[in-house]
Amino acid sequence: MAGVEARLAELGITLPEVAAPVATYVPAVRTGSYVYTSGQLPFVDGALPETGKVGVGEGLVDPQTAADYARTCALNALAAVKSLTGSLDDVVRIVKVVGFVASDPSFTGQPGVINGASTVLGEVFGDAGVHARSAVGVAVLPLDSPVEVELVVELRS
Repeated sequence: MAGVEARLAELGITLPEVAAPVATYVPAVRTGSYVYTSGQLPFVDGALPETGKVGVGEGLVDPQTAADYARTCALNALAAVKSLTGSLDDVVRIVKVVGFVASDPSFTGQPGVINGASTVLGEVFGDAGVHARSAVGVAVLPLDSPVEVELVVELRS
């Protein structure tokens, strides 16, 4: 497979600038051959495209739209990884994805929402993008974001 950077270009994906932290933390930390990202919100040009709970019904964020936001979160997380490594070509594999979905109490489709992140990681990394995962429904997320995603990534030593 071509390098990850070439694959991003093939897919027409341009990673965003790393989102500025909204509290006291850093976007990602490298320890040994692993990078752990902080939870990434679906910021686009520094702003959330939508806020609120995910579910079906008036006034709720549509689950498919939320899946698109999870994809954006994953790309924001990759930008945080790249900010530490200089290139995503050093990624051996995506080890784990943790996704949080601000959910209406009756909504149980969190795995489908977080598939937005998992799918794009598979498109970018192929077999190296297959990962362990948690998809968790929560009452509320920072800034009333509908989704948040964090990654654990293994790098070449």
